[in-house]
Amino acid sequence: MDPRRNPFAPGAGTPPPELAGREPLLERTLIALDRIRAGRAARSTIFYGLRGVGKTVLLGAVREAVEAGRMLAVSIEAPENRSLPALIVPSLRAGLLRLDRTARAGEGVKRALRALAGFAKLKVKYEDFEVALDLEPEPGLADSGDLDLDLADLMVAVGEAARERESAVVLIVDELQYVAEEQLAALISALHRANQLRLPVTLVGAGLPQLLGQMGRAKSYAERLFEFVSLGPLDGDAAAAAIRLPIEREEERIDADAVAAIVQETGGYPYFLQEWGKHSWDAAEVSPITAADVAIARVTALAELDASFFRVRFDRLTPAEKRYLRAMASLGAGPHRSGDVADRLGVKVSSVAPTRNSLIAKGMLYSPAHGDTAFTVPLFDQFMARVMPEPPKVGI
Repeated sequence: MDPRRNPFAPGAGTPPPELAGREPLLERTLIALDRIRAGRAARSTIFYGLRGVGKTVLLGAVREAVEAGRMLAVSIEAPENRSLPALIVPSLRAGLLRLDRTARAGEGVKRALRALAGFAKLKVKYEDFEVALDLEPEPGLADSGDLDLDLADLMVAVGEAARERESAVVLIVDELQYVAEEQLAALISALHRANQLRLPVTLVGAGLPQLLGQMGRAKSYAERLFEFVSLGPLDGDAAAAAIRLPIEREEERIDADAVAAIVQETGGYPYFLQEWGKHSWDAAEVSPITAADVAIARVTALAELDASFFRVRFDRLTPAEKRYLRAMASLGAGPHRSGDVADRLGVKVSSVAPTRNSLIAKGMLYSPAHGDTAFTVPLFDQFMARVMPEPPKVGI
């Protein structure tokens, strides 16, 4: 079949040709945003789940809807080892300047920009950003040097500017688990203050499963301020639709047993569905795509995943971290008791606890329950078995 018409294009955050199974979540989030813009009570939204479940894609869909609704989307991706001020200042500056250029922009927007100028003084404390702000700060506004106080002042000023514009400011933050816990606490506190004042500023964020615990530790009232939405694999019908509908829109067909084979191979994880769909299309010479084509595609799909999706994470690991993950993989998909992993390595739990903690910090593992450990990347146990065929010997 013609690869030029292949509807599947898997990539990091690339919108799929069919957003199957996520429409109700998107609609629920947009209803909350409309309520916040109208000054009505609604909680901010946090999507959480494993890698490859479509968190970034869903944030992208929210951003498009926010912008189409004439609200201001401030998009941020939180990498490791960056401070929250370094992330928020340039993105929020760009957004406020967009508001300032509009004919209806008034004093509220200009005051928010002055608050941002004061907030930028935090670079004395957080030295990982440099932003040129050609505005004079307002003395006493978001310029104390205390992140908790200044971020709250900034969010209030931003919210007042948005209310003046009869709009809303939506912070869209991906990889939120990488924000340091004390800075996460400041962000939650600032949003809480804006929420109490019914100001139209809110957060739609996404992160790995450990984000729930991080936010709960940061502020005990986080569960009342946010709606935490778990994203997992698609159910059978949605997964089948994610494969079948894009193919049918190209006026081609796929056999039912081929769809079933793809759903089984991928476990319904959205990213893997896109990968299998792409390679199944390319493997088929003519329509309809058959189960035999899917069997051929499995080899190329896994090779592509190994070379990109899995490998980019594997290459960041130390030798000790790789041995720990290989020991986990030898026990199966998981989750596993930390003691069982230590036993597989032939060492005490305490001796490998730092390795486990570093893997959690890197976003490779999470703890679904006390003492349990699980992969954040679906099918990573199978990859580890392919890339390290021999499991670590006991005592190493």
